[in-house]
Amino acid sequence: MTLKLQTTVLAFAVVGWALGGSLCIAADDKNAASSAGDASVLRVCAAANEDPYSMRDETGFENRIAEILASAMGRKVEFVWSDKPAIYAVRDQLDPGKCDVIIGTDSGDERVLTSKPYYRASYVFIQRKDSKLHISSYDSPDLEKTGHIAYESGSPSQTMIEKLGLFNRNFNFIQSLTDFKSKRNQYLRLQPTRIVGAVEKGDADVGIAFAPEVARYVKAKSADLKMTVIPDNNTRSDGVKVPLAFDQSVAVRKGDEKLMNEINAALDKAASKIRDVLKDEGIPLLAAGSPMQKETPSKS
Repeated sequence: MTLKLQTTVLAFAVVGWALGGSLCIAADDKNAASSAGDASVLRVCAAANEDPYSMRDETGFENRIAEILASAMGRKVEFVWSDKPAIYAVRDQLDPGKCDVIIGTDSGDERVLTSKPYYRASYVFIQRKDSKLHISSYDSPDLEKTGHIAYESGSPSQTMIEKLGLFNRNFNFIQSLTDFKSKRNQYLRLQPTRIVGAVEKGDADVGIAFAPEVARYVKAKSADLKMTVIPDNNTRSDGVKVPLAFDQSVAVRKGDEKLMNEINAALDKAASKIRDVLKDEGIPLLAAGSPMQKETPSKS
């Protein structure tokens, strides 16, 4: 669900530990190449600094899901790390064969083969629990009463903010969340903690974000903050639908039906454990729906 930063692939020593029956290995390109085709290894394309999804210390919730998936497949997981933004994982990691699997891709992404959805999540409103504003949808009148709204530039949130006529008065505030850095010739990720922190401190009356990006941080401040799932019934000014809820899948290279069949079987086997990870993360889970693509590029 995200877009992201710059380049360089890091080399790591092989590190492992037993977790749920699978061994975790950190790999550089050379090690990853040596394990290519090894049926005992699941080579996972992993961003080294894409919190809360994937982190080099393996504390990302997608790192945990990868470990569970590998265990259900009777394999050991090998994380192939990259410092590049996760949005480039297909182009720079998966397609060149540096790794074989991406965890957390929009279902139906045309660049890859995607598994059956293993969860569905939506964009959410984030507010302080003591807020006097009642905001539960983009039709809520109290949105007009807000001072600042924190959201990621270029996201579906911006499309709706523009429709509501709230874009101009939030423009400078949104730029401040990325320290007024220019987007020219680079991808700038708005850290989810900036959105949550702006609401917590009262700098923004409401934040808007994809639930998996912010759930961990809202949960950590649950005494003060709350999330409200945004209804997925929104349209642009011209009537075109703006999807806000998305099925999430595992991705492999096109043509690798054998691995995909194995992953689908493992997802069934590991469904309850994966769901426990998502619940522990604090992500509000929705019933699976038909695959849809985001207006903006997906995280992977």
